[in-house]
Amino acid sequence: MKIVFSQEAERVFLKLAAPIQKKVKKQFLLLDQDFFYPSLYTKKMSGIPNEWEIRIDRHYRASFRKEGDEITIDSLGPHDTGLGKK
Repeated sequence: MKIVFSQEAERVFLKLAAPIQKKVKKQFLLLDQDFFYPSLYTKKMSGIPNEWEIRIDRHYRASFRKEGDEITIDSLGPHDTGLGKK
């Protein structure tokens, strides 16, 4: 599976502290191996077609689109920001 960052998500990722970046990488490796790996808490976002969310940790979330064999990370950050709500 190919995982790509939107421009905005990449900008946010590069500003994150190194330990959080490491967690982001780990969670997306898990997502690549098993879409519903338990620690990801993968769920479909309501009201947005083809948009999913995962937990990076207790405070950080990521939202993404899955189209075929490609995942595009749309937003990343603290809970509401990471879900594209703020």
